[in-house]
Amino acid sequence: MTEGLQQLDISTDSEEAEMPPRLGRLARFKTRPLWQRIVLIFVGLLLLPYLLILFYVLPFIHPISTLMLRDAVTFQGYYRRWVSFDEIAPVLVQSVMVSEDGQFCFHGGVDWGEMRMLVQDTLRGQSTRGGSTIPMQTSKNLFLWNSRSFVRKALELPLAVSSSFVWSKRRMMEIYLNVAEWGPGIYGIEAAARYHFKVPASKLNARQAALLAVSLPNPIDRVASKPGRGLRQLASLIQRRAKNSGEYIKCLYN
Repeated sequence: MTEGLQQLDISTDSEEAEMPPRLGRLARFKTRPLWQRIVLIFVGLLLLPYLLILFYVLPFIHPISTLMLRDAVTFQGYYRRWVSFDEIAPVLVQSVMVSEDGQFCFHGGVDWGEMRMLVQDTLRGQSTRGGSTIPMQTSKNLFLWNSRSFVRKALELPLAVSSSFVWSKRRMMEIYLNVAEWGPGIYGIEAAARYHFKVPASKLNARQAALLAVSLPNPIDRVASKPGRGLRQLASLIQRRAKNSGEYIKCLYN
């Protein structure tokens, strides 16, 4: 009887040893307690964005955002045409930078001075701005969800720092401008330029660029092609700032 059990154990071990490595790992994963499997899945989801950051270094990779993925999964569809950084009018890049992240060329993903002021204002109970840099917004668009929360912000910060360390400034701006939302189902600057102004991104003029830039915080309510009085005034301010932004964009054009 003992010899029979030993023989059975040996054959079982032999069969497991003959399994392909991937199937062997899967079999071991299934035998783990439920809580361990949940923890492993959770850790895997946390690490996945960092692997994608490395993957997105490749210039021929065209990332999609979580909102684009949502629209695809829910069969709503979306419009996006990827363009390289050199195919985007510099005035649009200037307008977006001065509107969204004036210190883009000088920080490593997070504007810590702005973040400190944001935390202080929050603790005092004062209303606050988003405080998000372009790397933070890019990380949110690519890997996280859209609603504001401290949990999302805590996940956003290390992703912004990591992506800024791995990607060049030009690659960061290229990805951001190609995944940003500019209207319902309208993603990326090429789709936005054609949808709102019937021109390619390379042909945007200063006024159109400013209107698109100031619509970014809320592109559903702020329609670049149908601006209200407040949006027109804000666009005029951004247009003036963009005209004098040469010192702020050296990391992209020098």
